[in-house]
Amino acid sequence: MTEQSATVENKVGRCMLHNWVEERAVAALDTGKTTAQIQKHGHKGILTLDEDSKLENVTTFKAVYIPPRSPGVRLRGVRGELLEKHIAQMISENIQAEQKRPTPKTDFRSATQKDFFEKGFVPCTPKTTQVHDYKTDQAVTFWSENCQRIQGVTAVKTQKAPFRKSALFSTPISERLDEIEVPPDN
Repeated sequence: MTEQSATVENKVGRCMLHNWVEERAVAALDTGKTTAQIQKHGHKGILTLDEDSKLENVTTFKAVYIPPRSPGVRLRGVRGELLEKHIAQMISENIQAEQKRPTPKTDFRSATQKDFFEKGFVPCTPKTTQVHDYKTDQAVTFWSENCQRIQGVTAVKTQKAPFRKSALFSTPISERLDEIEVPPDN
């Protein structure tokens, strides 16, 4: 058999041996058609001899499928169903109450109008207790107020100028012991 299939001529085209066997099986159906027509439309009459028949619209799965049936007995208790209905009703009432709530009146005033132009407010300028000079006075900040608690800062000798330049770190101890106050900056 293998010798015979190897000697038979391949009419349709060059292909593998097993494909060639299949092509020989349908060679009788290829009469009067070109290779291009066969490749485009396929072989007629292989699946059915009646070419005018219509396809069935029921698949094998649909024909065999049986929809699941209820067991015929109650799966949940009456109390559980009533509780579920009651909770669903409470939730729906809450949602409806939120939706029916009137919208609050929108305040279109700006922050300046709300905060600075209140009725009954009388602005007054506080009286100065000391004379301040912004060019020479030390600025009052969080760090200047808490300079005693800051770690890693050399000892502060005057509270008026805690962050001034200090040469105490590089000054020898023998010279530093004689010094009573920090020299002023020039």
